Amino acid sequence: MEKKPHFVRREFLPREVPSISLALLLVAVLLLNAFLYLYLNKFYSSLGRVETDPGLCPFGHFKFGAVKNCSPWLSCEAINREVRKLKCVGEGAVKKVFLSEWKEKKVVLSQLTNSELKEDFLHGLKMLKALQSKYVVRLLGYCERQFTILTEYHPLGSLRGLNETLHIPKYKSMNTWHRRLMLAMDYVSVIRYLHSSPLGTLVMCDSNDLDKVLSQYLLTSDFHVLVNDLDALPLVNRSAGRLVKCGHRELRGEFVAPEQRWPYGEDVPFEDDLMPPYDEKTDIWKIPDVSNFFLGHVEGSDIVRLHLFDIHAACKKKDPAERPSAQEVLDTYRKVLTLLIREAAMPSTREML
Repeated sequence: MEKKPHFVRREFLPREVPSISLALLLVAVLLLNAFLYLYLNKFYSSLGRVETDPGLCPFGHFKFGAVKNCSPWLSCEAINREVRKLKCVGEGAVKKVFLSEWKEKKVVLSQLTNSELKEDFLHGLKMLKALQSKYVVRLLGYCERQFTILTEYHPLGSLRGLNETLHIPKYKSMNTWHRRLMLAMDYVSVIRYLHSSPLGTLVMCDSNDLDKVLSQYLLTSDFHVLVNDLDALPLVNRSAGRLVKCGHRELRGEFVAPEQRWPYGEDVPFEDDLMPPYDEKTDIWKIPDVSNFFLGHVEGSDIVRLHLFDIHAACKKKDPAERPSAQEVLDTYRKVLTLLIREAAMPSTREML
């Protein structure tokens, strides 16, 4: 009897196809994980900007632009001789701000405008000197006797103009949910740094409404957030029983934390001496409102808000002791960013197959 030939190739072909697909899927997943690891590691190393950044100069010195060498802070004489005012670009209760020029580079010159607030001005200078880091605008020089401070210039200005900046054609590619979330993370990183600063736990008191908060921070050209105004930064010292009060006037509105509002009702006139002090958890209360501004109304921002709902609800606890720390908020933001980037990348992995 004649034997029928066996078609071995046809027998094994159905098994080989799934094996190839599985191998491709495995390679795609490994590549995706490697990409995510490199991307997030690079991002966190820039975001988790340690207090003593190795790229910073020694105390009393600065590096400017692409210059590698550190220079001493400019003195009164150097500022008077080498800095030229160009135009006034802002004025607040404490100081007037001038766009200026030093050695053909744009800089910012701030000068006291109200002599009654010179203590606030000098406190801001003290904080600026002591807190130099990747979280704080770079100090270039100062003159105490003339109440003058010289700092680095950032052309994108304060965070108040963020939405307008993101609608400029040059920056439209930055107007995404993940870039906006990264800015919110930068902001929380600054708060975390202030709460664990080299000087101790500092409270950002110039923050009675959203517009005021945004005016205290700068947007850098590479889209990071720096704190710029440190005039109102009191110290909390629990071991010494020292809490703070942000000013001597009554604070109102839902933006400020409950403990910052007059607790004795409308029938009792406000008296500063009777107002109880509070701690740094007032900054935590404001994080959801500031982050909501950062997230805006771009595609995907509502998904981010949904993932941040629980941590933001915790930030709004009436009892300050029940609110998370800035570090806990930052950790949650990082987890959400990692999760959402991974989810966004998975459809691309499926398309590769």
